[in-house]
Amino acid sequence: MSRIDLETLQEEQTGMIPTLLSFGHGYSARAFSHLVRERGWRVFGTTRVPQKAELLRKEGVVPVIWPGSDMSLALAQATHILVSAAPDDHGDPVLAELAGEIARYADGIEWVGYLSTTGVYGDHQGGWVDETTPLTPSTKRGHQRVKAEAQWQSLAELAALPLHIFRLAGIYGPGRGPFAKVRAGTARRIVKPGQVFSRIHVDDIARVLMASTDHPNPGAIYNVCDNEAAPPEQVLAHAAGLLGVDLPPEEDYATAEMTPMARSFYAESKRVRNDRIKHELGIELLYPTYREGLAALLEVEAKSE
Repeated sequence: MSRIDLETLQEEQTGMIPTLLSFGHGYSARAFSHLVRERGWRVFGTTRVPQKAELLRKEGVVPVIWPGSDMSLALAQATHILVSAAPDDHGDPVLAELAGEIARYADGIEWVGYLSTTGVYGDHQGGWVDETTPLTPSTKRGHQRVKAEAQWQSLAELAALPLHIFRLAGIYGPGRGPFAKVRAGTARRIVKPGQVFSRIHVDDIARVLMASTDHPNPGAIYNVCDNEAAPPEQVLAHAAGLLGVDLPPEEDYATAEMTPMARSFYAESKRVRNDRIKHELGIELLYPTYREGLAALLEVEAKSE
């Protein structure tokens, strides 16, 4: 953390302003922090890359270079913690370094959100899953998330942390849509019979997190996805239709050239229920399917041209 940022924290530490400490302040966390800052919250966001600190400052976020900084002052002021840092084979990197400190400041923490993935459920061959479905991941990433979830649940029980777990589907939004590849002619419609994915627009993720902070329910787990799991080739075809261009070429999954990472995304097929965010948090999705979401992205792109 720079000297200026440390001084900012010291000057503000006597205030009673709700304060979000965001570990791994990436795409979804930035959307959430925009909402909380509109409410007057302070936001501290960690990044591993010093060059990103200036970008965070421009967004009104106090940047913290971590790992590498003493987190005690930020933790002492945090009323809310969001964790979106990716786990590794050992589990969650935040807990690996800071579990003791987080427990020490638990009394002042009103809400903890851990961003996980629907990949923890594994493959259900297109069948339905909900928050009570046993965790049977089939990918390395899924196994890592299961371990990280369990670590956070253990610390929450030990330290009485108000933990909430959010299992996110495939994330899309501004800067993360299919239009650039469709326009460039590099998009491919990979077809695997019976394959479906669930998705969620980043703005709806932010709204779910905001609703949870308004109605904390420690121990709760929420699936965060839209209303319609769909084949990936169907989404690309719809994007091409919105742009008025030819359909991307269709390729058979069995013979398509793909990286191991890309192929791993096709290892699991399931439909994810989202009833809990609607019934418990009162969420009405802005983008209930990819159709509304893609139309909104195209509108944003048109306005920015």
